[in-house]
Amino acid sequence: MTGSDNSGNIERYSSGGRWEEAFGYSRAVAVGEYVHVSGCTAIVEGNLAHEGDPHHQTLAAFRIALDALEHFGLGTSDVVRTRMFITHARDADDVGRAHGELFAETPPAATMVVVAGLIDSRMLVEVEVDAYRGRAS
Repeated sequence: MTGSDNSGNIERYSSGGRWEEAFGYSRAVAVGEYVHVSGCTAIVEGNLAHEGDPHHQTLAAFRIALDALEHFGLGTSDVVRTRMFITHARDADDVGRAHGELFAETPPAATMVVVAGLIDSRMLVEVEVDAYRGRAS
């Protein structure tokens, strides 16, 4: 599902995730030359994937974010900033390795922060992505 404001300057994309409608947010919002992807976790088809595995949860979360970017015709090479929120410092290497696997060719600016917890205690990581799409039409 997509939508735009009356001027056509902002385009919103919804992936249909259960929290998007309930909490009132879009999976991604394109404004001008940038696309901002909301926090993504390893919730796949309504279920947490890869419970207990920070590396694969990270890959799954970034896959959801990258799928949202694909809606706008963008990919990993267009990503200019990532944020990773992890619930345990011990998972930093696994999460960072997953990030490196995805973005080694075109590394974005990145931040990793340890947080007290996520909405589901089984979630080990949440990611955000910002991408640059060049001059907006």
